[in-house]
Amino acid sequence: MKTKKNNSFRIWAGILIGIYFQTSVTAQNSYISTSPNTEYFPLVTQSAVATIYMDSTDFSGVLKTAGNFRKDIERVSDQTPSIILNSEVNSTSPIIIGTLGKSKIIQDLVERNKLEVNEIEGKWETFSIQIVKNPYPNVAQALIIVGSDKRGTIFGMYDVSAEIGVSPWYWWADVPVSKNKELYVTPGKHSKGTPKVKYRGIFINDEAPALSGWSSEKFGGFNHKFYEHVFELILRLKGNYLWPAMWGSAFYDDDPKNPFLANEYGVVIGTSHHEPLMRAHDEWRRFGNGDWNYNTNPENLRKFWKEGMKRMGNNESIVTVGMRGDGDEPMSEGTAISLLENIVKDQREIIAEVTGKPTEETPQVWALYKEVQDYYDQGMRVPEDVTLLLADDNWGNIRKLPNPKEKPRAGGYGIYYHFDYVGGPRNYKWVNTTQISRVWEQMNLAYNYDAKRLWIVNVGDIKPMEFPISFFLDYAWNPEAISELNLETYAINWAKQQFGEAHATEIADLLLSYTKYNSRRKPELLSPETYSLTNYNEAEKILTDYKDLVAKAEKLNEQLAEDYKDAFYQLVLFPIQASANLNELYITAGRNKLYAKQGRAATNETAEKVKELFQRDSILTDYYHHELADGKWNHMMSQTHIGYTYWQQPEHNNMPKVEKVILPEKPEMGVAVEGSTQSWPNDSVAASLPVFDPYNDQKYYIEIFNKGKSSFNYTIKNKTAWLKISEEKGNIEDQEKIWLQVDWMKAPKGLKEVPVIIKGGNSTVAVTVKINNFKTDSIRGFVESNGYISMEAVNYSRNLQDNNQGWKKIPNLGRTASAMAPLPSLPIKRKPAKTNDYLVYDFFTTSSGEMKIDFYLSPTLDYQNEGGIEFAYSIDNSDPKILNLVNDSSDSWDTAVSNNLKIVNSEFKISSSGNHSLKIWPIDSGVVLQKIVIKSSAIKPSYLGPPESYKVKVRD
Repeated sequence: MKTKKNNSFRIWAGILIGIYFQTSVTAQNSYISTSPNTEYFPLVTQSAVATIYMDSTDFSGVLKTAGNFRKDIERVSDQTPSIILNSEVNSTSPIIIGTLGKSKIIQDLVERNKLEVNEIEGKWETFSIQIVKNPYPNVAQALIIVGSDKRGTIFGMYDVSAEIGVSPWYWWADVPVSKNKELYVTPGKHSKGTPKVKYRGIFINDEAPALSGWSSEKFGGFNHKFYEHVFELILRLKGNYLWPAMWGSAFYDDDPKNPFLANEYGVVIGTSHHEPLMRAHDEWRRFGNGDWNYNTNPENLRKFWKEGMKRMGNNESIVTVGMRGDGDEPMSEGTAISLLENIVKDQREIIAEVTGKPTEETPQVWALYKEVQDYYDQGMRVPEDVTLLLADDNWGNIRKLPNPKEKPRAGGYGIYYHFDYVGGPRNYKWVNTTQISRVWEQMNLAYNYDAKRLWIVNVGDIKPMEFPISFFLDYAWNPEAISELNLETYAINWAKQQFGEAHATEIADLLLSYTKYNSRRKPELLSPETYSLTNYNEAEKILTDYKDLVAKAEKLNEQLAEDYKDAFYQLVLFPIQASANLNELYITAGRNKLYAKQGRAATNETAEKVKELFQRDSILTDYYHHELADGKWNHMMSQTHIGYTYWQQPEHNNMPKVEKVILPEKPEMGVAVEGSTQSWPNDSVAASLPVFDPYNDQKYYIEIFNKGKSSFNYTIKNKTAWLKISEEKGNIEDQEKIWLQVDWMKAPKGLKEVPVIIKGGNSTVAVTVKINNFKTDSIRGFVESNGYISMEAVNYSRNLQDNNQGWKKIPNLGRTASAMAPLPSLPIKRKPAKTNDYLVYDFFTTSSGEMKIDFYLSPTLDYQNEGGIEFAYSIDNSDPKILNLVNDSSDSWDTAVSNNLKIVNSEFKISSSGNHSLKIWPIDSGVVLQKIVIKSSAIKPSYLGPPESYKVKVRD
């Protein structure tokens, strides 16, 4: 009985310690203060800095990181701590740093019951930062930074560095350090707990011409001098894993110091999905003998791989197994699964032979990338200890997740994700186009489906992916700590870490906004035809969105202290200015084509504007390369991005083609109207504006333009008192927009058509104006106009939750507003029922009969390979109709990823106009709803779809 009681006590004590430990982690904001207190530990005071004590027998990477930690304290305080090894601790307030099982100093404190380490002992990469009272005679208190293992200790030091104000991006983005003459650590046990994802890393890929050119000039290539900065960055971000650069590079062969330094620092090295047994792809070109073909050349391949394993030695690594074709291509058509299974079997025999250990003791990963997933789906299997690395589709949409019905694997599952890609339908490598909200949604799905052994993301050149890299690695550390509710808070805190508190909210808004705009369509996919120039003022809205961002960013840049401006340019200002410029370039090129077709005098001006914008792109790049940070980042923005004609990048940026017209001396009037690419005078079709109604209260334009060199006068005749026209007469040299709006207090009831007569020069054009003036007190929700009702998903009328499960808002996700998704993302199917969770959208139609409905959704894939991703809807009290994200859309995969959207189509019928309701049920996790468009007739084409309809607010 005594033994049982003691065991029970130990168990409960352990649980309570763990609860306390985790609570102390999550409840605090910062454990660093700049104000003294008798209970605080004085890290730095006005007159002194604490001394660091360590054991020389600790890991060399820990000792090396202590040197960086010392520099961090110096960066902040201008005082440099001493590091004393193997010495009796005799300082008044020492910092003691060490690893459990390696540091004799730490071991002595534990054995004398001065240091409690139960909460970290035996854990993976866990640290504790705590003040210990009277650890030695004549020592009142000490600050202890102790790690459960090598990286735990390193993470502990870098956690303090971040808390005192040294950003992980201090070197990679020139983030300045705010000075403080006094730094104190508050009491308590401070930690970030144990990482939820075991291996968390980045893949440097597609690194030419930008990163390769930069590293060659700055370091002489991808050598240990380069990688030292990479390793430090990964560890400061609390990552632990790297796939090194591999375009013409070989981590082990290019510089023998590379793997030694990685192992010393504690960065786990792997090789990419098509580089088996620690051999870089380029090494086969350098040293391989014969074809990269296991059918015809197995002996040479085995020899090649064996040398890779021998060279790896005891370096901490994760070994990639399997095989793809040469150059990251599929293997030969018809490759047998049995052959691939035999390849893995032979590779594992090599691993065991070279390491002298059972194969399962060496961490291994098999990447189910592209066609390799097909082999798995067709029945190919590898031993249970191998981690199955599942992949996205290269565009941020996860292809496969573990089947919750299958038993867990010893090796677990991982995710290979992309912020950068080379391949179809188009490369995207230039600037950041990643919304952290989409990363959160997809990786939250992965985590809840138990893909949590290894997360790695393709980051291209590292820059300019700083923001999403931080998020990916922070989220990997603890997905449970970042919910959809605090994504915006994360952005604010990240901005605060880089730029201080004063402008953090504004900067976060800029980061979230520009990545949202860039994710609508990646820059490399833009063309003059992308956005509608005539419908819904779409192109103008795109330009306005970017111009507003530029104005805010430039104004903020003027307000920032000088030492923040290099970092602000890299992280915020350049991507905004460059992206805005590129969008304006393509929209202007589109206008040039339209104007040339209409014979406008402004055609030639737009041609010159295109040239000016094209030149501005190179000016922005030149500043980045040669003036920013005194030229530190030369080559880093050299990726071509203008003038794609197919998936591969152009050799040089190519300006869009422009047209010019020869203008007659005499003027000639032309008229264009909103909603049409035609121009008038035109005998083949009448000019007509879209319909006005009192709820949506539209404002439409007529554009009067010149087709000649000399100017002309115009007049507009309007016989109504209720139609307001911005200008009824004037002189046109080039062109002018005339805005029309209805005064609904004066307008006649019902349907009405009136002509507006425009006279200029020798031409007369009649434009038909239509109104539908209906009003009723019973309208609920969104109101139909011009044949459609457009509703942003986030602006629902009601949201029925089922035990806190159901549709939740994911802020900023999507192309136009925020998105709704069923959360939590649990591996279950929900059946549509009146008692289950669903969204309600009230709407009012002026039409009846057959209707079409389009659901705008993020392009989620069939990650369970069960025939699609399902949701259901109903109109009024009809039975729910189940739709499938895969089967009920005409969008191909190319179209969906290019548009960053998938539209699911359906039809329904209503017997009468008036008030109706739409209910939407989630069935599968992964449905991300952005927008709904109901159509009673064909609508005008546009990229983003029609803007949101007016919504009548009704109190329930």
